Amino acid sequence: MRSITFAAALALGTCLAAPLAAQTAPSSEETAPVELTFERVFASPDLDGPAPRQAKLSPDGRYLTLLRNREDDRERYDLWGYDRESGDWSMLVDSEALGTGRELSEDEKMQRERARVGNLKGIISYQWTKDGEGVLVPLDGDLYLARIGGEVVQLTDTEESELNPSLSGTGEYVSFVRDRQLWVGKVGEEAAPITPKEGEAIRWGEAEFVAQEEMGRLTGYWWSPDDSRIAVQRFDESMVGIVTRAAIGATGTQVFDQRYPVAGSANAVVELYVMNPDGSERVKVDLGDDPDIYLARVDWAADGNTLYVQRQNREQTLLDILKVSPRTGESEVLFTERAAVQDYWINLGDDYKWLDDGSLIWWSERDGFGHLYFRDPDNREWQQITSGDFVVTKLVGVDQRLRRVFFQATSAEDPLAQHIYAADFGVGENPPATKLTQDGFTHSATMDSRGQTLLITRSSDDTPPQIYLADQTGERLAWVEENALDAEHPYAPFLASHRPTQYGTIPAEDGTPLYWEMVTPEMESGKRYPVYFYHYGGPGPQIVNRGWNGALRQAIVDKGYIWFALDNRGSANRGVAFEQPIYRAMGGVEVRDQKAGAEYLKTLDFVDPDKIAIDGWSYGGYMTLKQLQADPGLYAAGISGAPVTKWELYDTHYTERYMGTPQTDGAAYEAASAIPNATAISDPLLIIHGMADDNVVFENATEIISKMQEGNVPFQMMLYPGYTHRVAGEQISPHRYNTVFRFLEHHGVTPPD
Repeated sequence: MRSITFAAALALGTCLAAPLAAQTAPSSEETAPVELTFERVFASPDLDGPAPRQAKLSPDGRYLTLLRNREDDRERYDLWGYDRESGDWSMLVDSEALGTGRELSEDEKMQRERARVGNLKGIISYQWTKDGEGVLVPLDGDLYLARIGGEVVQLTDTEESELNPSLSGTGEYVSFVRDRQLWVGKVGEEAAPITPKEGEAIRWGEAEFVAQEEMGRLTGYWWSPDDSRIAVQRFDESMVGIVTRAAIGATGTQVFDQRYPVAGSANAVVELYVMNPDGSERVKVDLGDDPDIYLARVDWAADGNTLYVQRQNREQTLLDILKVSPRTGESEVLFTERAAVQDYWINLGDDYKWLDDGSLIWWSERDGFGHLYFRDPDNREWQQITSGDFVVTKLVGVDQRLRRVFFQATSAEDPLAQHIYAADFGVGENPPATKLTQDGFTHSATMDSRGQTLLITRSSDDTPPQIYLADQTGERLAWVEENALDAEHPYAPFLASHRPTQYGTIPAEDGTPLYWEMVTPEMESGKRYPVYFYHYGGPGPQIVNRGWNGALRQAIVDKGYIWFALDNRGSANRGVAFEQPIYRAMGGVEVRDQKAGAEYLKTLDFVDPDKIAIDGWSYGGYMTLKQLQADPGLYAAGISGAPVTKWELYDTHYTERYMGTPQTDGAAYEAASAIPNATAISDPLLIIHGMADDNVVFENATEIISKMQEGNVPFQMMLYPGYTHRVAGEQISPHRYNTVFRFLEHHGVTPPD
């Protein structure tokens, strides 16, 4: 559905946030500290304040809509709208009143886990109809059409879930995946399958496991702008190995045979077809002679006459952009993106846009940093839009009329804060960029499809996330969620004990500056304090940043611990040279960089050098194991949450990107494994894992548990029946963290008296 600019719907200066009480936050002198417990951190209302999602404008411009979470249930979202005519906010769709409470199918549960919204309830997505009179709402596995006047029409009522629901380009059709087929029907009419049913291992219209989990692609079909054709993925996973996943619950166990392609094994075979909305005139897209490739991205040209397909090789060193005829399926290579340097890989992303005239805004690391480029369709030359020792982290929007691009980026001076910038394109190399956002905050943004109005989210160490609408110059038009830390804010009772974040750098072994952040309790002179040293360590996330980081670390600091985190080489947003050292060497350079952080902490006179505990989840859990193995006695204790223990057990697309395959790079896999030296762990260790984990499968935990038991090595563990890779919830999260700190107390990692 075509997005409409927000600007037409708003008057300058209008406040769209729900009315707030007094705007002055209580001072620490006026308010006595209130204990911040783990129970309160994960209870409702959310201490971060309201967390609206998916702000959109109705096609007629009357409503600004968003998903807002409830005060009494921070994980349940309802659809709210701001009515320009009345000036009021109202709940347009009540998820509890509309929903059935029906349990989601296993496919939808797992898809939500891979989209990182597995904890959310109620309405997690929606889409306006073209006439602006209704909203397509997926809820509890079925689809509803909610009219603005209050009428609700249930479009589906099945035991199966309707996956990946979508309105077509013009809004005439509704489509979804059910029982491994793509279904299409006109809005308000009965839908029918337009692809064949071919058995358990073949699916149409869905993204395969690694596309969802690792490639950031959650759908497997794409409507043309005029609804005349649909591009549909078909994949066959019959050759993919099966992992038997036991979803062990408190009152019973369900066993699922999950197709999970471990490193070095067969991937699903992916094909792409283009067809009419009724499934007729189906043609197969020529994706090349090699079937062992990844279908990375699919996009339609604005006129619907061309399909652009991104094809990535198995080694992830080449990305071919194919130009495809949607009538014949014939393809040609338009251009090829290559890994920036030898012994590196291609980082996939969505930071590109095909323009109406066939030109392209494209993100690439070809000069050593992630930057934007412009490709003219006539002479096919590239012009670099941004350049420098910083990283463009997101393409926010494009105004094609003014030839202006809007983007989110770090800066060479400060990689810890992100700002929104604008620059012209098509005017030569490296045009000047204008910063649109305010210093003192870190920002993210989205934009309408015409590049007219920005929706900006900002936060800082002492300001929880705020959302506002801005024009192309960055001037604020209206608050969407001011989220002021006033007396009524959920976090207000804990402001008196809120501690500021400190930042700094230490050198890595090659001199590269490594950024760290630290939050200290109120300390007494002469006393030394324990450290809760959090880490992730793997490629992707940037942990150290200048944004609002929530109440959890403050609760840990309130208990008398120093919070500390450090971004090692291999993590994101510092350029190719910073990420590259982990190539074929996981569990090496990251461990040494984190060690440098621990050694720095031991030089501080307020740190107890014998009480530095490390904690990490997923890759961070793996890091805990490798750190304890590499440096016995350096750390007082380690918590390893959902760790990968053996990279042969993890999936193809992620693992092979950095490690190659076990067949060709066996020595690297052996060195990276946490299993061979498991019995070398002599410091206190707590292993935590969800027993129904479909990402880092539970076998990772059982491998190291068995090895340590057979070696008579003591350790502790806490397993969570029925929980996946996300062990979280209003009761489970406090249980997890209380378990961690009881473990630390048991081993003497405690604050001074």
